[in-house]
Amino acid sequence: MTHRRVVITGIGAVTPIGIGAEGLWQGVLANRSAVRPIDRFDASGLPSRMAAQVDGFDPADHLDVRRARRLDRFSAMAVAASRMALEDARLGSPNGSAARTGVWIGSALGGIAFGEEQHTGYVERGVRGVAPTLALAVFGGAGASNVALDLGLTGPAVGNANSCASGAVAIGQAFHAVRDGTVDVALAGGAEAPLAPLTFGAFALIRVLSQRNDDPATASRPFDRGRDGFVMGEAAAVLVLEDPALDLAADHRGLHQDLGVAAQRLLDRPGQVGEVPDLADADARPAARGLDEDRQAQ
Repeated sequence: MTHRRVVITGIGAVTPIGIGAEGLWQGVLANRSAVRPIDRFDASGLPSRMAAQVDGFDPADHLDVRRARRLDRFSAMAVAASRMALEDARLGSPNGSAARTGVWIGSALGGIAFGEEQHTGYVERGVRGVAPTLALAVFGGAGASNVALDLGLTGPAVGNANSCASGAVAIGQAFHAVRDGTVDVALAGGAEAPLAPLTFGAFALIRVLSQRNDDPATASRPFDRGRDGFVMGEAAAVLVLEDPALDLAADHRGLHQDLGVAAQRLLDRPGQVGEVPDLADADARPAARGLDEDRQAQ
């Protein structure tokens, strides 16, 4: 079987350090942690009282008013990030390619925070106090389904809930679909919006969250000897994956190297660890990458 090349041509992001591909990049260059004390709810009775919150995100800035009002935060971020990714890839409306475009969105917790909010209404008013969209918001495939509905896509729409690996799993599944010819274009990534008291408290209860409340900026420290847990956050990030030979957008920038190349290079040379360069000086920004992707990957 002949495998097609797969490249990343667009990035969409709604994150605590920036919104959109450029906003995210500027947040990376700023080198500042977005972790701070929670203000979404009263966390004073919990051992962990900090999170990475997305501030300044209004769904109505990215979606039509009616859809923004109907979607919960998790799905709204997934849809907004997907729209940004398509715009970044300069693909526009799928039109005739709708059946050949798929969506893969991973989420560990999906719309659970919205379900928690609706439970309060149920306790107070019974089923009349529950939003009619609840049943369609809390299941694991809600993110992918809402992206497909919003963009008019009729290819595969797949959600997964493989915990912290959900987004990576979604990208891997989308990569295989493009590579094997199942679809020509894939939107793939992850979305989470879990910042609600019961959900947050459940993780605090099993002692997996950092308790470095006196210094939130340094609380997230994976692989560090002093790590005392992870920090919960919310975000959505979506990539556009394509076979570049199809030339679906005449003005593609050809910015992003072949998916999987970097991981393959690490596997080729196990045990070799190099210094991490200063990002501002490393020419790592996608817009700075040229078309000779294979040479750069070496």
